[in-house]
Amino acid sequence: MLEKSGKDDVEMEFMKGQLCQILYKIGALKFGTFRLTSGKISPYYIDLRIVPSFSDAFHKICDLYVKLIKDNVGIDNFKRIAGIPIAGLPFASVTAYNLNKSFLYTRPTRRRHGRERRVEGVLMPGDEVLLLDDLVTSGRSLREAASAIRAEGGVVGDAVVLIDREEGGKEVLAKDDIRLYCLLRAGEAASTLHEVGAISDVELDVVLKQRKGG
Repeated sequence: MLEKSGKDDVEMEFMKGQLCQILYKIGALKFGTFRLTSGKISPYYIDLRIVPSFSDAFHKICDLYVKLIKDNVGIDNFKRIAGIPIAGLPFASVTAYNLNKSFLYTRPTRRRHGRERRVEGVLMPGDEVLLLDDLVTSGRSLREAASAIRAEGGVVGDAVVLIDREEGGKEVLAKDDIRLYCLLRAGEAASTLHEVGAISDVELDVVLKQRKGG
């Protein structure tokens, strides 16, 4: 990740604060028993799928993606943005539009009709593709998307998400030569929400213990 100046650090903290406010306002952090996309059972769930239903929150979060990408990845370092189904698709499409980048997305499985591809959209050999999802847990969805894009000639080196659940996904992606950039880590989100009274001591402990090594 790029080195940041004091001003950049202040801007990043402000962005993190904005995201936490949005999570709190729309009730995106839920506790219970949930099966994640990876198949793992989790005692909490960050539901960013509901964000597009709140126009103001959706607008602000797409702006955060743009800022995160400009400051960390650099808009000249990729040609296309690939959305990860399903939760990442609305964020990726709007972000691609705002950055004037081509948009494509990967399918969970290969189509059995038409072109029978796993990548939907125009992808030319050698195109540098930025992966974009809502959050990362195990890293499996991002790895599978990278594999599909690489199989069709695309180049994948970077991925961006809003939230890293800190459960090993970043390390797994690094083994596939994919750098992960996130706006907020799960522990940071929980601590901030706890400070404003949005979650209890017990709920804070649940999130912190779920982290890898937590």
